[in-house]
Amino acid sequence: MIYQADFLVDLTRRIFQAVGSNATEAEVVAQRLVNANLSGHDSHGVIRIPTYIKWIQEDKTRLNQTIDIETDNGSMVVIDGKFGLGQSIGQQAMELGIDRAQEYGVAVIALKDSAHLGRIGDWPEMCAKAGMVSVHFVNTSGMGNLVAPYGAIERRLSANPFAAGVPTQGEFPLILDMSACTIAEGKIRVALHAGKQVPEGCIIDSEGNPTTDPETFYGPPAGSILPIAGHKGYALSMIIEMMAGALTGGSCTNPDRAHQLSNGMLSIIMDRSKLQSEDYFFNEVSRYCEYVKSAKLMDENNKILMPGEIEHNTRAQRRADGIELSQTTIDMIQETCESLDVSSGFNS
Repeated sequence: MIYQADFLVDLTRRIFQAVGSNATEAEVVAQRLVNANLSGHDSHGVIRIPTYIKWIQEDKTRLNQTIDIETDNGSMVVIDGKFGLGQSIGQQAMELGIDRAQEYGVAVIALKDSAHLGRIGDWPEMCAKAGMVSVHFVNTSGMGNLVAPYGAIERRLSANPFAAGVPTQGEFPLILDMSACTIAEGKIRVALHAGKQVPEGCIIDSEGNPTTDPETFYGPPAGSILPIAGHKGYALSMIIEMMAGALTGGSCTNPDRAHQLSNGMLSIIMDRSKLQSEDYFFNEVSRYCEYVKSAKLMDENNKILMPGEIEHNTRAQRRADGIELSQTTIDMIQETCESLDVSSGFNS
């Protein structure tokens, strides 16, 4: 079924208000979840609603939290997210980071103990909109133990997203948003709900055999996601764990915290105007992008895309045509609505 973004934002807002979010938090969460769908990242969109509500009801995620500053050295800040909804906590952390980068030229924001931060690409997009260049390292110290180290068949790593953003004077900023593993767990969940297979080379079963069946990943017994590019992705994942887990104080992936989902994020936010003039920076960004796109194509029916361009194009297309949800996702959200006495509008 296909639904318009405004309908899904309104529904999501009402669900979170029903469970106890104030109006501001409910709006932030609704906008960011639906924006993930609009961007083509359905794994981090409204499919997450039932899980988030379950975590709230189990007190694993806490409502209406404001960030606490634990350590403040001006340009370097440690923040406790207090297990608040990640869409809100992440936004608060970036607002602080942008302010500090404008003041000091650069800000290092070490966020620990946030609930699920959602689509990590939101945060470099937010920084780029403010004219900032940024990089972001993310880990999950608790129940996000999903990925096998290179050469192993047991889970020891989280998905370890890495994101970066560069502002441009074009229609969209350059945005990198990727994990150190072959596939996000949420995309496996989307495939499971849709009754589809995942691409080859992404997951293994509990015995280490390659598989494309999402059910063998979830088990029992559970399989594992593979690191991207073999040993290179594994090494990248280890470094991201150090940045987002050890350096923030939020813990690296830890089986002792398996009862609690906790995201850590280390963000380095730079005011590019403190390094280069606006004319030089934006002219050079534009010149190089055009040079890259001028390369001879393997297939003349294709074109070279810039990082973030797919999401930009998908947002335009889905705003016009709507967002498709699987029947399983609709049914799960409907069940959540009924438990909260919220009218979904799915059947009206």
